[in-house]
Amino acid sequence: MSDAPPLVRQWTLLRILSARHYGATVKEMAAETGVSEKTIRRDLELFVQVGFPLEEVTTERGRKTWRLDPSKSQPGLSFAFDEAIALYLGRRLLDPLAGTPFWEAAQRAFKKVRASLTPPALKYVESFGAVFHQTLVGSSDYSRKTEIVDQLMVGIEDRLAVFITYQSLRATEPVTYDIYPYGLVYHRGSLYLVGVAPDCGEIRHWKVNRIEDAEVTQVRFQRPADFDLVAHLSKSFGVYHADGPGEVSVRVRFSPHVARYVAESQWHHTQQLTPDRDGSIIAQFHLSDTEEIRHWIMSFGRHAEVLQPEELRRQLRDELAAATQFYTRHPDNTTVHPRSK
Repeated sequence: MSDAPPLVRQWTLLRILSARHYGATVKEMAAETGVSEKTIRRDLELFVQVGFPLEEVTTERGRKTWRLDPSKSQPGLSFAFDEAIALYLGRRLLDPLAGTPFWEAAQRAFKKVRASLTPPALKYVESFGAVFHQTLVGSSDYSRKTEIVDQLMVGIEDRLAVFITYQSLRATEPVTYDIYPYGLVYHRGSLYLVGVAPDCGEIRHWKVNRIEDAEVTQVRFQRPADFDLVAHLSKSFGVYHADGPGEVSVRVRFSPHVARYVAESQWHHTQQLTPDRDGSIIAQFHLSDTEEIRHWIMSFGRHAEVLQPEELRRQLRDELAAATQFYTRHPDNTTVHPRSK
C-alpha cells in the first residue's frame, strides 16, 4: 500500500475509520497503509477540511484514536421502497467502475439493499432485471487501470503535472512526456483525458485506454480560471476537437427510412431538424470540425447525404468510392465479372 496513489490510500483510510467503532490510532493507520505517520496526519487534516465528521478521542489510559463520529458518520439517507429497488436495479450501470475501490463500496451498498428485502420480494425485484439490459458493445474495461485513473484524478484535483506513457493510434512505439490534466470525459463507453501538452501549449485529448503508465509529479500548473470542460467540447461532435475558432455548418439529408430514428435523439446541442414533405429530414449542425460527424454520417450508408459543406461531401464521396472497390472483387482479390449467359 505504500506505493498506492493518494486517493486509493485515503479511500482505504475512510474504510478503516468507518468500520471501527472505537477508532484507530495514527500509528495503526500508518502500519496498515504502509506510509509515515506524518502522511496519515496530512490525510486526516484533509478529511477535516472537507467536512467529514472526524474526531480525535482520548481514552482513560491516554490512548488517542481517530474515528468518524458515530452520530454523524452514517449519512442520514432513507429511501422509499421504489427508490431502493431502482438503485438496486441500476447497479449494472456502474460496471465501468468494476475493479476500482469505488466499485467495491457500491457493491456493499447494493448488498445492504438486497439484505433489506425478503426472499420472495427479492425474487420479484430480480425479475425486473430481464426487462432492462445495458449493452457493452464498444465499452472499455478500466479494472486494470485503477492506478492510472487515480493518478490522473490527483493531477486534476491538485493541479499537478502528470508524467504519462502514451501509445497513440498511429505511432508504432509509446511516447513518454508531461501533461497538465484539466478533466476527464466519458464518451461512448470510454474515458478521455483533456489537458495541455506543455511543449506546444495546446489543449489536447488522450484516450485513457492508450495511457500505459501515469505518475503525478510535484510540478504545479495554473489552469485558466475561465476554462470550462463543457464549453470546451460544445462545438465537438463527441471528443475530437480541432484547433482554432473556426465554425463549420454541416447540413445532412436523411431518408424517410431513418428520419424518425434521427429525430428521436439529441445528437448535438446545435442541431436543427427540418422535416421534408417526402418524409425525409434535414439536420443542421454547427461544429468546429467534421472528423467525427463524418464517421457518424457514414454509418447511415445510402440513407444519408451531405448537402454542405462541399469539402465534407467530397471526402465522403472519395471514401465510399474506395470502399466500393473492396466489394467489387472476391475475397481472394480476383475481380468480380458479370455472369455469362
